[in-house]
Amino acid sequence: MLGVGTFIDDEGGYTTVAVAVALLLSVSLVFSAASAQWVSARSGEVQQVADAAAASGANAVAAYATIAQTLDACVLSMGLAGMVTCGAGLVASCVPPLAATGAELVSCGTQVLSARRDFSRSAASGLRTLEAALPAIVVSNSAACVLANSEEGLAYAGCAVPFPQRSQSNFSALEADVDDSAAEQLAQQMRELAAKEREAKERADAARERGWRADCGERPYCLWQRAQTLAGLGDGENPCYPSADSWSFGAPLQRARAYYAARLGSCSVDGPGAEQLTDDACRRAFYEFALGEVRRGSYAESPDGGVEIDLPSLPHNADETRATTLYTDAAWPCSAAEGGRVLHSSMKCPGADGGFCGTASLADLEAGSVLKCGECRMSVGELGRAAAASTSIENGFEHWWREVVEASKDYQKAKKEEVEARKQLKEKAEQGSDMFKRAIDALTVTRPKLCPPGAYGCVAVVARGEGAAVPSELTSVFLSAAALPPGAAVSGAALAPDDSTAENNVLASFFDGVSADGSLAGSMADGVATLWGRLLVGYGSAYGSVAEAGGGFLDKLDGVLGGSAGSWLKRRLGEIMETCGLTPSDMRLRKPVLVNTREILGQAGYDKASTVRGLINELPDSGDVSDYVRAFAGWALATYGDEDFTVAELTVPGTELKIPLKVNLKKLAGAL
Repeated sequence: MLGVGTFIDDEGGYTTVAVAVALLLSVSLVFSAASAQWVSARSGEVQQVADAAAASGANAVAAYATIAQTLDACVLSMGLAGMVTCGAGLVASCVPPLAATGAELVSCGTQVLSARRDFSRSAASGLRTLEAALPAIVVSNSAACVLANSEEGLAYAGCAVPFPQRSQSNFSALEADVDDSAAEQLAQQMRELAAKEREAKERADAARERGWRADCGERPYCLWQRAQTLAGLGDGENPCYPSADSWSFGAPLQRARAYYAARLGSCSVDGPGAEQLTDDACRRAFYEFALGEVRRGSYAESPDGGVEIDLPSLPHNADETRATTLYTDAAWPCSAAEGGRVLHSSMKCPGADGGFCGTASLADLEAGSVLKCGECRMSVGELGRAAAASTSIENGFEHWWREVVEASKDYQKAKKEEVEARKQLKEKAEQGSDMFKRAIDALTVTRPKLCPPGAYGCVAVVARGEGAAVPSELTSVFLSAAALPPGAAVSGAALAPDDSTAENNVLASFFDGVSADGSLAGSMADGVATLWGRLLVGYGSAYGSVAEAGGGFLDKLDGVLGGSAGSWLKRRLGEIMETCGLTPSDMRLRKPVLVNTREILGQAGYDKASTVRGLINELPDSGDVSDYVRAFAGWALATYGDEDFTVAELTVPGTELKIPLKVNLKKLAGAL
């Protein structure tokens, strides 16, 4: 029987037995603590595996989000590029020298919009298909992660499940069409009206030039020179204009008023003989008539660029005289004679010896109501000859006045046609502006609502089965054999923007990829491919990129003069792009972050405890999950075709060439 003496000797010290027992207990405690630490450490690894599985599943969703955002950027930027190109074509169509450029731009713009139409449909279909495969991809990717962590005798089973489990995305905005059906017809109408306006303007300019030359541009004779020489008018009443640019048809009208007033004031009827009296009387009558006519004449310019011109035509022969008041007014004196009254040019006529007997008209003379004087021989023919000579020869004032009048009629007609064409062109420009605004609004007001499986997050459930024994080095000598008990862990991961990727070049790389062979740029009008590239890369700052890229593209149109319909339309399109209200997109890449599973399940409308319990019950009993992984990955590949799945096809504008945009499902699914 052992007693105290077995452990303590007579001197109070420890015996050899006591020391041996103490050493044995100490070593046993050390190995027990090491075994407990190993079990504790390996037990916690299931949570790390669950965290990794949740993040792995969310990575698949992040990859899909990048794909979807890239396709949306492509569809939006193609629509904007197409409409900006059409808008530039409409602006150019307002300018006749740019008509060919306008036609090319509108054609290119409609081709881009047609390619955008086909691409948006294929992209929407491809994204729907990819979203349908996404749950299997998430499960496969996360299960592959779990399998990769099964090592050193520990086997894990589990996967991540996306929430929501089914797609709630709305691709209707992606498939929304842009109505450009009227663009080419409208551009054609604008080109025709612009050509009509230009042709009318050229005729107006030519008529104005003719009028100016007749008034003060010809040498040695012109209206200005004749007024100076024949009437002695000074520069104040008789200004000379150096060019047609500073001249108008109001200038010869004012000159004629001063001229005829001066000629009338200096004209007296006191010739030495009957013939001279008749000449003087006819000239005076003509000057008085002409002064009245030019005083009733008018010239006015309208704010819209039109003119109202009334420059009277003066008679220069007997027939034209009969159509005026010179023929019908009873302005000629008559004397009494045996046979009746005799009409004279003046009572100073030697034949007017019967005394004054009232007045009569030349019409009365030709009607036989009065008699013709045999001395002065006054008649409508004599009056017609008064202006005939000065109208028929270049040194006559009336000759150049007739040239001015004819030019004014041509000018007024051409200006009327020019103003009407400009008005119609402005109306067409307003139609183009309205069409552009409707299209831009359709492109920018709504964007696709993306809510794929996993949009709320991914919940991973990982279980560890039995059979992992505590290393024999820790138990074989001092402890009995032990095994790691079964365990499970739950984790959740959701996507959050990665600030470090704010300046990523995903879209730039995408554009470089689709345009690498040159077929894209080669099919577009000059600068259109560059415009699309700027709009695409600027997707993340869309408000600024649309206004800057579109405005810069419009500014390349040289020859669009201020005040024209083209200038108005160009300015209006710029305003529409500046105020289109396109919200910049967040182009930061998404990365998985661990979150409380309650947030994910609550957003999806699930109860946490029951959902997690159900997921655990669905896990396989076997710790070997390689078949489990391959089943999901194989299903996705078998269902959706090749490893390289075509998510969309980009038609090269104006050609039948299609550029396939592919996603490698095998890599995305993490298949082995």
